[in-house]
Amino acid sequence: MLAVAGIATMATATTATAAPKAAAYNGACGSGYRVVNSVPVTGKGTVYLTYSAKTGKNCVVTVRNKAGKAVQMSAYVTATNGSSPWVYDSGKYTAYAGPVYLPGKGICVDWGGSIESVAVSVSGSNCGRFAAGVVTHH
Repeated sequence: MLAVAGIATMATATTATAAPKAAAYNGACGSGYRVVNSVPVTGKGTVYLTYSAKTGKNCVVTVRNKAGKAVQMSAYVTATNGSSPWVYDSGKYTAYAGPVYLPGKGICVDWGGSIESVAVSVSGSNCGRFAAGVVTHH
């Protein structure tokens, strides 16, 4: 019985590692930027909102779960209060879209991204340390 249990455990571990890995933040925003929020692009990747206390800027990058042939992608950010225009990057990319930057000290931001036909956006987030915002899947 112990041998069978050991085999079952190994099979479970193998199945778990076969699942697609979520995209990790790739550091595209540069040194000093740390991830302050993220949202999955269902089954395709993750959009990361980063912030640099040194520069006072937010940065958004959309990262695919697995790099491959170029597909339509985007990354975007703006001030929730309308005090800035949308800053965006859109095109066909193999691994990620962005980075896009916006001065964000003391303001709420709307941000998001897309991979192929799956898009996600977050409204009114990161006004303060724990403001998660409202996520909208398109």
